[in-house]
Amino acid sequence: MIIILKRKQISIRGIVGVENVAELKKGFNRHLHFTLVKDRNIATPRDYYFALAHTVRDHLVGRWIRTQQFYYEADPKRVYYLSLEFYMGRTLQNTMINLGLQNACDEAIYQLGLDMEELEEMEEDAGLGNGGLGRLAACFLDSLATLGLAAYGYGIRYEYGIFNQKIRDGWQVEEADDWLRHGNPWEKARPEYMLPVHFYGRVEETRDGSKWVDTQVVLAMPYDTPIPGYMNNTVNTMRLWSARAPNDFNLRDFNVGDYIEAVLDRNLAENISRVLYPNDNFFEGKELRLKQEYFVVAATLQDIIRRFKTTKKGVPGRTSFETFPDKVAIQLNDTHPAMAIPELMRIFVDIEKLDWDTAWDLTRRTFAYTNHTILPEALERWPVELLENLLPRHLQIIYEINQHHLDKVAELYPNDMDKLKKMSLIEEDGVKRVNMAHLCIVGSHAVNGVAQIHSNIIKAEVFRDFSDLEPDKFQNKTNGITPRRWLLLCNPGLAELIAEVIGEDYVKDLSQLQKLKDFVDDATFIRDVAKVKQDNKLKFAQYLEKEYRVKINPSSMFDVHVKRIHEYKRQVLNCLHIIAMYNRIRKNPAAPFVPRTVIIGGKAAPGYHMAKMIIKLITTVGDVVNNDPVVGNKLKVVFLENYRVSLAEKVIPATDLSEQISTAGTEASGTGNMKFMLNGALTIGTMDGANVEMAEEAGEENLFIFGMRVDDVTAMDKKGYDAMEYYKKIPELKQVMDQITSGFFCPKNPDLFKDLTNMLFKHDRFKVFADFEDYLEAQAKVSNLYQNPKEWTKMVIKNIAATGKFSSDRTITEYATEVWGVEPTDLKIPPPSEPREAFEQTARALKKM
Repeated sequence: MIIILKRKQISIRGIVGVENVAELKKGFNRHLHFTLVKDRNIATPRDYYFALAHTVRDHLVGRWIRTQQFYYEADPKRVYYLSLEFYMGRTLQNTMINLGLQNACDEAIYQLGLDMEELEEMEEDAGLGNGGLGRLAACFLDSLATLGLAAYGYGIRYEYGIFNQKIRDGWQVEEADDWLRHGNPWEKARPEYMLPVHFYGRVEETRDGSKWVDTQVVLAMPYDTPIPGYMNNTVNTMRLWSARAPNDFNLRDFNVGDYIEAVLDRNLAENISRVLYPNDNFFEGKELRLKQEYFVVAATLQDIIRRFKTTKKGVPGRTSFETFPDKVAIQLNDTHPAMAIPELMRIFVDIEKLDWDTAWDLTRRTFAYTNHTILPEALERWPVELLENLLPRHLQIIYEINQHHLDKVAELYPNDMDKLKKMSLIEEDGVKRVNMAHLCIVGSHAVNGVAQIHSNIIKAEVFRDFSDLEPDKFQNKTNGITPRRWLLLCNPGLAELIAEVIGEDYVKDLSQLQKLKDFVDDATFIRDVAKVKQDNKLKFAQYLEKEYRVKINPSSMFDVHVKRIHEYKRQVLNCLHIIAMYNRIRKNPAAPFVPRTVIIGGKAAPGYHMAKMIIKLITTVGDVVNNDPVVGNKLKVVFLENYRVSLAEKVIPATDLSEQISTAGTEASGTGNMKFMLNGALTIGTMDGANVEMAEEAGEENLFIFGMRVDDVTAMDKKGYDAMEYYKKIPELKQVMDQITSGFFCPKNPDLFKDLTNMLFKHDRFKVFADFEDYLEAQAKVSNLYQNPKEWTKMVIKNIAATGKFSSDRTITEYATEVWGVEPTDLKIPPPSEPREAFEQTARALKKM
């Protein structure tokens, strides 16, 4: 007999009315019957998931239609967030929470004799992103809706998202992520808004100006996904484009004979939206990727202009573009959608016949650009030759933008050829390339970094010449995370505990968490916080045992390092510490040792050899450590397979120690660091990215900060980093490196890690050895504090109380007021049940504001 446990009722998850539950059960049964065409005898857990998803979606639809109607009436300035990635994860539970339906759904599913968590586990992650940049876009959409802003996310509906990672024999193996195989209940195709996108062709100069002719056409089919705000009846839209071949594709030209071949060739056009490029912080200059970038931009801008021109019935449509920047704000999420700048210029100049200066003024006032990295290998630099072939008119426009730009620079810096070369949009050394970051800076009215330290580096170093020219253009917008997904959804125990002591308002105003400072010494609260963490650890340990057959000790410290595998993120430093701990245990098995489970997870880009070697090193060391009887239960190493949003939601609430150990000056912000902090983990980290601001908010003494600061790294770059110096000076480091080099962990293939060790000794850009000693000292402090559970938990509470700044609601409020010129509102759109008058009244109120 299977016993179904009902999830604990949490007050912040909505009211349970009898009618409510009855209605949900009715909806569920109706969808099982009419939508899925199944009965309870043959329905599978997946059928039950789809029936529930459709039932919950039913509750979104009225609010979704109402919201869009409301924007049409009130005609607010629209915000468009353009991104090639939206790392959404699962939608069901987030929708229930934001609609206040979770408790009622839990009760309905329980009464139907089903297990809610089993159904939730059936949902595929929407893995349309690589890591931080794509997940940030998803958090931003949640905040935009919660703050009542008229916002739209625009991107690509990849048929295959980020690959599924399997670990075979310790190596990463990639599998295709066929996430749409069973259908997606959350999207609605909108074929009536299909739009043409042009490629290739040539430019014809006519008396009326330039014409782009003889192009190949691909159609962009929009799929809309609802984005509900938290308990405010606002439902915004994420519109993702899918590529479709036109029906006369390859049939209208000389290809008379082979009809079959021509129809099969439709795949070539439709490949544009087939697969997400799996690179994080790395530029791969492939034609298909450039096609993707232009595809999303061209379709989106047509949509934006259509919406701008459409006004209320009875009001004449807009014919002048002078108000365009007053009605439209476009945010570029990194340089990936940078082609939007020349594309909008092409529309204004070639199609709408505006003069260049007017068009350029409107364009600059419309766009803003967010920079996400300063790693040189990540900056997009497209070969001119590729652009000339694929987008000839856009290349001309880029040249003209550059000419105007360089004329201005030359005026300010006469006879400074070096300045012109450094600031040009075109790089002339070697293969001629377009520097997309330069294009974004010149074509935007605002440029921002994503944490204070990152924004400073951008201004002072990477784009210094540009910030000297226009200092007011450069801003900082420190990243944030949505507390709905990253607290309420993933950690209901902690969310409820917090609500019991400070009330529920913190969910929409995370700064209220500072009220928890009053409870740092409250014995009951300390005990309750520790218990929630222990429960989460037990639950995660059970999950690990069930899914991966891994047994771990739930009373050990969970030391977690999850993020994309990259040299700059220094998973290898963590690995060296694991080996050092292993050596200490073996040297003196009787000595006291604070038990640890080190959990490392993350995907490596398929073409990134060194990242794949790092995974192999971790799994190889893990095999030795986990099977050494001398070590026993003291130290375990787990490589977490296929790290993704839905797995982050499980591991983060169970974490004791969060590893944020990138070389100072390399991680633009990080957002995982914030998720761990909010969920009651302590941080061991360098002064990099948002760690700096976390230490500022909580007090540096409440984080385990170690390692070189940015100035130290800069000084070392001047002097030259000599890895050998540290190897000779630090006995423990020497022992660890000798073990890896000699094949201690892989006696059958002693040379396995020679590429990795060679990198560490001879060309380690990220200076792992330089921070080794300080890292080990900081880790000793961590173990020391963990032995005193009360003091540990007090520090945890101080950290949670200091996370208010790191809500994406705060980030979006800053973008809204300082970049987009719009105001967040707590006006609640009347629900579908209320009459239209209430609705029009709210629209008028918004107009007045």
